[in-house]
Amino acid sequence: MPVFTHLRDARVRTRLRDARDAHPVTARTLRRAVHVLAAALVVGALLMPNTAPGLRPDRFTRIPAEAIIGAVLLLALPRRPRIVVAALYGAGIGVLTVLNLLDIGFTEYLGRGFNVVLDWGLLDDAQAYVADSMGSTAATAAAVGAVVLALLLVTVMALATVRLGDLLARHRVRATRGALIAGTVWVTCAALGVQISGVPVASDRAAGALKGQTRRVVDTLRDEAAFAQEARADTFGATPPDQLVPDLRGKDVVFAFIESYGRTAVEDPLIAPGVTRVLDTRTAALAKAGYHARSGWLTSATYGGSSWLGHSTALSGLWIDNQQRYRTVTSGDHLTLTKAFRKTGAWDTVGVMPGVRKAWPEAKWYGLDKVYDAFDLGYEGPRFSWSTMPDQYALEAFQRLEHGRKRDRPLMSEVILTSSHQPWAPIPELVGWDELGDGSVFGAIREAGRKSSDVIADSTESRREYGRSIEYSLTCLTQWLERYGTDDTVLVFLGDHQPIARVSGNGASRDVPVSVVAKDPKVLEKIDAWNWTEGLRPAKDAPVWRMSSFRDRFLTAYGSTPHPTEG
Repeated sequence: MPVFTHLRDARVRTRLRDARDAHPVTARTLRRAVHVLAAALVVGALLMPNTAPGLRPDRFTRIPAEAIIGAVLLLALPRRPRIVVAALYGAGIGVLTVLNLLDIGFTEYLGRGFNVVLDWGLLDDAQAYVADSMGSTAATAAAVGAVVLALLLVTVMALATVRLGDLLARHRVRATRGALIAGTVWVTCAALGVQISGVPVASDRAAGALKGQTRRVVDTLRDEAAFAQEARADTFGATPPDQLVPDLRGKDVVFAFIESYGRTAVEDPLIAPGVTRVLDTRTAALAKAGYHARSGWLTSATYGGSSWLGHSTALSGLWIDNQQRYRTVTSGDHLTLTKAFRKTGAWDTVGVMPGVRKAWPEAKWYGLDKVYDAFDLGYEGPRFSWSTMPDQYALEAFQRLEHGRKRDRPLMSEVILTSSHQPWAPIPELVGWDELGDGSVFGAIREAGRKSSDVIADSTESRREYGRSIEYSLTCLTQWLERYGTDDTVLVFLGDHQPIARVSGNGASRDVPVSVVAKDPKVLEKIDAWNWTEGLRPAKDAPVWRMSSFRDRFLTAYGSTPHPTEG
């Protein structure tokens, strides 16, 4: 068998040589074109930024120090070591390019770069999101395409550097002279600060990217140990049950999170008119029903996604901005705001989680006696992209299953509303509360709605539909309160994070609105010192707190006595 293989390879080489001899000009032109392409790929990868706004032509008119150093190294090596080093060098450039692409994607969606220690698990979530938004076939194709692209990048870069290494070796004298000249020009430009269009000509972009990734890994490993100790310290960790939230005894308290409800919804010129109109209209409607509200701003620990980081930050009083911190804190016994109610023994506690579709052991950490996930709410209607059911149905099911039941103790609830989750198409519409049934009524609405593929890639349409989804969620929640609330209902609702950069814009804040609504004037009097805005719409200059400060401020406002535990 090896003999036949050898003969076949020899015949192929012979044919290629004959073709090259028959068409020397074409062969020479093709060979030079491949050399130029290989050089362009390597240099382009070494200069590639890791943010979408940085992908501009002027970023590729620079001299990469890594290319000069690589050329010098390859020129100094004999043939076999040169091939091995060139292949490894090229593969490394390919891996760095993949990391740069991941940085771009994560920055666009989550407002931060990719963390090689923590973020691999989020790629599964990304595939699930694509499946929910575009279908399982598209998700599978995207996943396979991403893997193939990554492998192709690494392979092509390795082949390109090997080819360039051979070219340098064949023209060693001229290549050595060229490397010396390029090095001199780089040092001169660096020393003089020479720039083109405001961008330095001398570049060490690849080395900087590698240094940044390394620093991110080191910081992550250090943070894990430091945060574990921080999570063990708790201002209210040893507070006796009778000294927790005594000023809310007898109240039905609801903590509701609205997906992607951020400052952008209230201030963006395209989005805000509709959202603020809803906020003002619903403030008036609630006031007519006897409810009043105060509103401010919280700075979320997350951006664009990973909603559970926002939920856990607001309720734990800890800054939980990555998955490792989330795993650390949820595996411990740090007191959450929701668990504080359960610890008193004076409340039943329940969670309504229509976005949860698998086992959720965190319920114990949150202190929830009962959790209703996507399969427990009795919904038989269609899904709306990622959202398993419309918010109106989830709230009506909450009323039917828990809030509207007669009970011996008041109820503390955590409710997660998901209709404003990206890609914001199709969006549910309000129906009569008495017409909800099992949710089948939403079938026609789902069919008449826009397709996610028509919205997801268009920034203007995404912004417009995002605004509509927030209007829907706000209306559902406040109508539920108006319809089913009592004199003892206290509603606290907030956003979990800002929407993705395609909607909120590059450099947007991480602020989200937060409101406290109640009929009993004493509930709002307790937070007068917060100086929040009256109504559901926070003023632009209303106080802004880190989301991690909310738990302690809330517990303190309603009479809780600090009894710290040490880390």
